Amino acid sequence: MSTYAEFLDGEHPEYVAVYLSDGMVDDLGPLEQYGERRDDGLVLVVPGDKGRSVFKQVTGMEAMQFSQQAMGTNGDIEDDLAGGECPTKHPDEPESDHETEFVFAFFEEQNEEVGGLYAEGDVMHAYAYCECGTAYSDRWVV
Repeated sequence: MSTYAEFLDGEHPEYVAVYLSDGMVDDLGPLEQYGERRDDGLVLVVPGDKGRSVFKQVTGMEAMQFSQQAMGTNGDIEDDLAGGECPTKHPDEPESDHETEFVFAFFEEQNEEVGGLYAEGDVMHAYAYCECGTAYSDRWVV
């Protein structure tokens, strides 16, 4: 099983995932040895500090500042972390105007003392950025 698949299953809590769309980075080729190819991009699953550094190099943003910005808007991010549905997309707008450019994700291990979702299991925190400029977040039990 790959590190990516293990991460999606709630293993490697010290890692983060970064999805980069083909349109976000001119050439994902050099990064492919470190990640898993998806239909429209690449998901990297790497140790936290390295992942945050890669995120900043590619997006120009600090991962945690971006996460805080995205928390203000709820949306739907795919369980495989390779895209999402922009919450500001109107039904009459084309999908092509709302492609996910990148996703940053991590999970917190189950914590029954905190309650809520955290009592149910490991919780994935995912933050996405749409090409329209909307940053949004989603979370779910792994």
